[in-house]
Amino acid sequence: MKRSIMVVEDDQPILDMMEILLKRLGYEPQLSNNGIAALAEIKRNPPSLILLDVMMMPINGWEFLDWLRADPATKDLPVVLFTAHPSVEATVAKLKDPNLGVLLKPVTFTELAKALEQYLGKDPATDR
Repeated sequence: MKRSIMVVEDDQPILDMMEILLKRLGYEPQLSNNGIAALAEIKRNPPSLILLDVMMMPINGWEFLDWLRADPATKDLPVVLFTAHPSVEATVAKLKDPNLGVLLKPVTFTELAKALEQYLGKDPATDR
């Protein structure tokens, strides 16, 4: 069974591109353009990792992360913040969360592969 990666992103072209890239890397994408809907889906079908946009509505990535970390079932789920704002890296460093990373937009195929490997290992076909 392929590992699933949830992408929470309110920009549809970016969501579409991430779906293509994740499939090429051997992962099963779960896509959501709404943070509230994504949180509900995670409870039903938790992914192996979440790629999370920071600037989105109706809740932003930081609020989403707070909800995720407050739930014992998802508090250790790996999350890679997906943002165009370099200042997010400094904020993440202060949090000292070993299951939290940052990818700066625009992301390359190689950067995405490296980030996923960092949190999930090399074999995308491995079970969760």
